[in-house]
Amino acid sequence: MKTVLLFDVNESLLDLRALTPHFERVFGNGDVLFDWFAQVLRSAMLTVITDQYSDFGTVGRSALDMMAQRYDITLSDADRTDIVGGMRSLPPHPDVLPGFEKLHAAGYRMASLTNSPPAVAQAQLENAGLAKFLEKVISVDEVKSLKPAAKVYHHAARVMGVGPEQARLIAAHSWDVAGAMSAGCKAAFIAREGMVLNPLFEAPDIVAPDLLQVAEQIIASDA
Repeated sequence: MKTVLLFDVNESLLDLRALTPHFERVFGNGDVLFDWFAQVLRSAMLTVITDQYSDFGTVGRSALDMMAQRYDITLSDADRTDIVGGMRSLPPHPDVLPGFEKLHAAGYRMASLTNSPPAVAQAQLENAGLAKFLEKVISVDEVKSLKPAAKVYHHAARVMGVGPEQARLIAAHSWDVAGAMSAGCKAAFIAREGMVLNPLFEAPDIVAPDLLQVAEQIIASDA
């Protein structure tokens, strides 16, 4: 039986660098984008640790306010809209569509599993041309907890009608991969530029620099 594939969305499938012009305009430095998203992830982790859920959009806006304080600038409502709202129209990485096509042709059931709220996730995947490949667009909002909480991965497996051991998360974030594997799922790591696995945790059986090569390994592993 083929594993059911669950895809992380932000950074794993979609390229955040499309937001760089907004950060250049607002902060005078496009690299603040990476500081901001790192803070988004730290804040998201804190909501999991403290069990105080906030949706990912709220987390993103609060992290942006923190960046404004750090860099001593005043954000307008338009600035917030351009940056946080820009998450809806991120382009896919060049390898994503070929990877999706290969997995779809091989008969895999595919779904997204994202921290983004449902409406945002749907817009992201439709705008990127990926929604048509996905059986489900699963958001953590359905269980009121962000990844990497174990109940998120368990919920996704239930939605797809399989046990955790029959699901494989595919992500470019080591913490997401570790969370999925701790919850009993398989995983695959997309080792995009600057992304590395955490040596404190078990490495997944599939690691490759892009989704097309990940797809080839998944197909081989299920042969």
